[in-house]
Amino acid sequence: MEPRDLRFHKEHEWIRVEGGKATLGISQFAQDALGDVVFVDVPKVGTSLKAEEQLGEVESTKATSTIYTPVTGKIVEVNADLQDHPELLNQDPYGKGWIAVLELSSPSEVDGLMTAEQYEEFLKSQG
Repeated sequence: MEPRDLRFHKEHEWIRVEGGKATLGISQFAQDALGDVVFVDVPKVGTSLKAEEQLGEVESTKATSTIYTPVTGKIVEVNADLQDHPELLNQDPYGKGWIAVLELSSPSEVDGLMTAEQYEEFLKSQG
């Protein structure tokens, strides 16, 4: 089961909203599909992105996958631990494996994302 305090995007990214900020990562499903993550490329702090724009990339032993931001905002923090420990995405995708924190430009965009329950149904329908 997915954490109930998260919202999910169809590209398998999640966000956790706290105040005017959103922490972003990839879902358990995404990290399972990728396999062993060996490198994570994230944007610089201060980068502004619109919803659906490329935020970075994740390289695994199987493939390289694009990370999209599900919301519009400015990067205010990145997870520096991922540079030396990209495997955190596999080990703890909803905790220590977070990727970036965005300052939300349009908080109402969050309402358009899937709840954990909706995401679980989405995964079943894809399968």
